[in-house]
Amino acid sequence: MSTSVRGPCIEVAPHTALIDVSRAIVLSGFARHARVEVVARLQQHDGSGWQSVNRFVADSAGQVDLRHVTPIAGDYAGGAAASMGIVWSMQCVTPATLAAAADEVAPLTVEIEARQVSGEGGDEGGDGSGDAAHAVARATLVQLLMAPGVSRCEIREHDVVGTLFMPAGDGPHPAVVVLNGSGGGINEPRAALYAAHGIAALALGYFKAPGLPATISRMPLEYFANALGWLRETIRPDGGFVAVAGQSRGAELALLLGATYPQQVSAVIGYVPSAVVHGTLRAGAPGQPPDSPAWTLDGTPLPNVWENNAHADWHAFKHPPAPDAAIRQAPAFVSALADAAAVARSRIAVERIAGPILLISGSDDGFWPSSRYADSIVETLREHAFTHAFEHLRYADAGHSILFPYVPTTRLASLHPVAGVPITSGGTPLANAHANEDSWPRVLAFLAAARATGAGS
Repeated sequence: MSTSVRGPCIEVAPHTALIDVSRAIVLSGFARHARVEVVARLQQHDGSGWQSVNRFVADSAGQVDLRHVTPIAGDYAGGAAASMGIVWSMQCVTPATLAAAADEVAPLTVEIEARQVSGEGGDEGGDGSGDAAHAVARATLVQLLMAPGVSRCEIREHDVVGTLFMPAGDGPHPAVVVLNGSGGGINEPRAALYAAHGIAALALGYFKAPGLPATISRMPLEYFANALGWLRETIRPDGGFVAVAGQSRGAELALLLGATYPQQVSAVIGYVPSAVVHGTLRAGAPGQPPDSPAWTLDGTPLPNVWENNAHADWHAFKHPPAPDAAIRQAPAFVSALADAAAVARSRIAVERIAGPILLISGSDDGFWPSSRYADSIVETLREHAFTHAFEHLRYADAGHSILFPYVPTTRLASLHPVAGVPITSGGTPLANAHANEDSWPRVLAFLAAARATGAGS
């Protein structure tokens, strides 16, 4: 009488879900206490290929539950037990080929392979259970940015350039405007994810997008006021609630808009923000000085911290710390803060914002000192007895690239999308992954609390 041996398998639950949903990933059918190698692969929308390799030890039943065990070796060895560690620890193994497609919202598929590389006790060659011990188990998980029922509409009207995502259901819905940083473009993935959680989201372009300038230079704040007005008129948000959420330069801009148009902005979310107005920096036109005006109001350039700054030291902005290394430019920004007069004339008047404020920063931000900026904003709000809620989420050892959960976090340096200069964002993959996972539900909770207090009405 023969005995059948169940081969190795991988169970993923849920198989298909929003990108911010963690998965249960359980391997079974291996030899007891065998070493099992797990390889995860992902092709991003921009064509880049990503891969992680991690090794685990099966339990006495030949099972590996990635929610509860840590790898003994591999790309997230030393990190906490977490199924999605195989995703955030992925390394880029092939470069991007479709840079323009980076902000697409099509589903992403993670391919998972598991194979036994040693038998009981770590002995190579298995435990005599035959071919099953050496078989490869395969599975996939699908990460959605667009939830069922969410609609997507490209906007090219009334001098508004962006993409509007509307949640399922008739509404009315609260709304948020999503602003990218100094790379420009239209941040559709984050807007789609807001809509998946019941928030109408306008991913608004302001440069390096169809019909818009290729660079930042004297960008009128009136453009954004017009977009805010268009959004209110078009979707009639629930309770009149319209938040503005920005990343990096987009966070500087979000705070500026809240301070300049307090009646149009119900709440502000600043990912790795600035407390002062900056020049064009790396997003200006070729040959344009980096202290050139980035924003205007009523045709007048807003003062920026780099203009006539007595203490600004551009060395770290212009030079890598070693040949062929990425530039860590944050020290240059710190030097500019030593000129108190320059800081005073370029300070964003955050106390004028007429709603709650959420700031998110990384203590090892290599782009600019976002934690210091956020601390400064909090200090200003306290000095002015700010009457709305405000909070600073400061993530130790995280860098400039704080996004949403369960995406690869190992790329710590990349070419600036406008300047083409290699810049380090800072942080560690583990700290960045934690910041992504911890901050996103707190952003959603912040928006819910802001709406509950009647902000925007």
